[in-house]
Order: sequence, then structure tokens, then C-alpha cells
Amino acid sequence: MLIVDILAAAGEAAPQNKFGFMEAMKTGGAISITTVTILGIMSFGSFYILFTKWFEQSKIMRQHRDMRANFWKAPTLREGAAKLEKNSAWRQLVDDGISAEDQHSKMTDSMEAHDWLHGSLARSEASINARLASGLPFLATVGATAPFVGLFGTVVGIYRALIAIGIAGSASIDKVAGPVGEALIMTALGLLVAVPAVLAYNYLQSRNKRIAELLQGFSTDVLANINSKGAVKPAMAAAQAKPAAAPAKPASAPVKP
Repeated sequence: MLIVDILAAAGEAAPQNKFGFMEAMKTGGAISITTVTILGIMSFGSFYILFTKWFEQSKIMRQHRDMRANFWKAPTLREGAAKLEKNSAWRQLVDDGISAEDQHSKMTDSMEAHDWLHGSLARSEASINARLASGLPFLATVGATAPFVGLFGTVVGIYRALIAIGIAGSASIDKVAGPVGEALIMTALGLLVAVPAVLAYNYLQSRNKRIAELLQGFSTDVLANINSKGAVKPAMAAAQAKPAAAPAKPASAPVKP
């Protein structure tokens, strides 16, 4: 019993940590809790957009590899479109090109077929790129504003420290450590949310540019194929469709007399 009493007394005499994260949130009150909540929502939204957009981009790139392997082997665009996945970006471009070709035949004015097809495919590309870019403005907004949200919490923490100093009449460490610690935590959280958002934005933006280049190249190939009535295909597809040359027969040995 004596040992238990000694341990209990030692536990009561041990100093309690009043400067942890939860203690800082309690000291900050509603303002600190609201600031942390906003930063948490920003962080969750940033990682959600990063992963969903990464999977969407990866799917489009995989579909591009499959399209290059199978699409141009088909004799017509309509048959090639049947080999592509439904609701894919590449299928949309082909379908829009075929639809534009059918619509031009119904026009009564003298608009050039090339101009009409080029404009239709350009609109299709723009819609795909806009869909890929959705969500990126949120990442840019988080990267630009999260440090300032954390700075707001920092300002509030410094203000509380100054109030504590004014009430106590002296800048003792026990009076300012809590508010200053709260201010530093808010600054760190703001940077912790902003940096991944900026990195994710730049990474996804670079992949979107690569996909836009692939879309533009494929759109040009589709336009050339439609204007040439199927005669023009990418050089790679033409090389695959060209039969391999038959091996040369060995020269026959001369007949001896």
C-alpha cells in the first residue's frame, strides 16, 4: 500500500502537458476548430481529386494504347469505332467525326467539308479537355489560399498571446506558450495542406497536356481519313497493314552438261 501511495503522489505531482495539439484547440476555441476544419476539408478534397483524376487519366492513356493497336486495322471508321470502349474519349472523337460528316451532306450552303469537320472535331476535343480539367481549379485554389487560412489562425494565436501578456502584466512563458504554440500549429497546417495541392495540380496538369497532344494527333488522323474517304491512315497503321514481302528464292544452281 505504501508503494501505491507513493506512485499516486508522484503522478499527482508530475507536471501535466498543457501545450499539446488538443490543448491548443481548446485554448483557441471555436476559431481554431473552424480553421482546422476548413483545412481538413481542403486537404481531403485535394487528395480525392488527385486520385480520381489520376485514375481517369490512366484509363484514357490505356485506351489510347489499345486504340493504336486495333482501331486503324479496321477498313472503315465505323467498324473501328465498334472496337473502342463506349464512353471513351477516343470513341467520342470518332463518333463526332462521323456525325459531322453525315450532317455536312444535309447542308444547303457552300461551307467547305474540311472546315465543318475540323470545327466539329475541335469542339469534341475541347469538351474532353474541359472534362479532364475539372477539379484542377480546386487544387489551385487550395494551394493559393491554404497558407492564408493557416495565417489567420496564426494571427488569432498571436492576438491571444498579446491579450495574455496584457492581463498578466508580464511576458512569462506560461502565459504565452499556449497561444504561440497554437499559432505555429496553424501555420504548419496551412503549409501542410497547400504544398501537396500545388504538387498535385502541376502533376495532373502536365498529364492533361500530354493527353491533349494525343487527342489532337488522333483528331488530325480522323479528319484526314474522312476527307480522303478512308485512303489516308497513320503511317504506323499503313505499315502494319502492308503484307510482308515474300522471301527471295535462292538462285538455282546451273545445270551441268
